[in-house]
Amino acid sequence: MKTLLGSTIAISALVLGLTPAQAADLTNEAVPVIETPAAFNWTGFYFGVHGGVGGGEFDGKFRYETEVGTLGSDASDRAFGAFGGAQIGYSYQFAPNWVAGVEADFAGSGIKVEHTESRVGLDDYRFTYATQIDWFGTLRGRLGYAWDNVLFYGTGGGAYGKVTYSDGGNYDPSREVSETNWGWTAGAGVEYGITRNITLKTEYLYVDLGSLKTTGFLFEGDRFENDAAFHTLKAGLNYRF
Repeated sequence: MKTLLGSTIAISALVLGLTPAQAADLTNEAVPVIETPAAFNWTGFYFGVHGGVGGGEFDGKFRYETEVGTLGSDASDRAFGAFGGAQIGYSYQFAPNWVAGVEADFAGSGIKVEHTESRVGLDDYRFTYATQIDWFGTLRGRLGYAWDNVLFYGTGGGAYGKVTYSDGGNYDPSREVSETNWGWTAGAGVEYGITRNITLKTEYLYVDLGSLKTTGFLFEGDRFENDAAFHTLKAGLNYRF
């Protein structure tokens, strides 16, 4: 048997142009091992930046008491604007494709509605009122499902922000009132791992900051209420540790 194996190696060596010793070494070479890349892991802390646009219908109510009863008016105007800020969070992957986490973010905002009216009989009269979200932030939980480096998730939690209302005209004094309100938010998004440490996300959120309320805004006894709820769509970039 050994004689037959040796003869086979010798014949193969002659065919391939190798010496018998070189041919024998071929039988001892290790087969190369191909390593499978490790799956993307979403567990860990991260921070990043984001920017986007937002808007929605801002409903306002103005009421005041007179001798003939309560009078007032209602208005609804569409707000729109851009915003940008930063976020920080933590994710934990389990079982084995589910991902849970928490995230906090903060953004400066230009989401605003501005409306100008003229008074009948006074061609030069102009009265302007505006409502703006000066800044807002959220503190949310996230729960999603990952396909390797792609994560689809839902999110929800608390929201906070500064809402400012102002008005005035060329025959009226300028007035302004602002409040920092708490509310809630909910939405969904998708995040994509570009590398092990850098991810790109797009996210939709509905943010409700409640109402800006004040009394005695124009004169004693009046009541003013302006809702501040809006939709946002943003893109963000995260760095993961």
